[in-house]
Amino acid sequence: MKKEEKTNVMRVLDGKKISYKSHTYEPDAAMSGEEIAGILGEDPGMVFKTLVTQGKSGAYYVFVVPVREELDLKKAAKASGEKSVSMIKQKELLPLTGYVHGGCSPIGMKKQFPTFIHETATQSDRIFVSAGKVGYQIELKPQELILVSKAVVADIV
Repeated sequence: MKKEEKTNVMRVLDGKKISYKSHTYEPDAAMSGEEIAGILGEDPGMVFKTLVTQGKSGAYYVFVVPVREELDLKKAAKASGEKSVSMIKQKELLPLTGYVHGGCSPIGMKKQFPTFIHETATQSDRIFVSAGKVGYQIELKPQELILVSKAVVADIV
């Protein structure tokens, strides 16, 4: 029997004794978050993407939003106390977070950045986020994600 490959996200959760369920799928570079939700057989409102921004001050922020939604940069700036925030360039993602585009997770980044999760996450008993590698998702309780990522719940879409 093949041993399940653990990602850094899974090791962090294991270390904190947080229960989760891992899911894998065959990744396709052009795959959208909604397509991933379909592969998982889940409502896209329960599958979240992780977005990294930089504020006018130069500080970095992480936002976790449902895959079918768009981050509202004005609301994101207000939530983070910045005048404005903008998405970082894709090439900056790996050196900054340790994750690649499509595999970015709010858990286990190289450095802990202020993290905000959209308020709809708390309306379900479980949600899905990237497990830190393309083709890997984890399913966990939203309260556990908020705890481990030190996230603030906010209206950001």
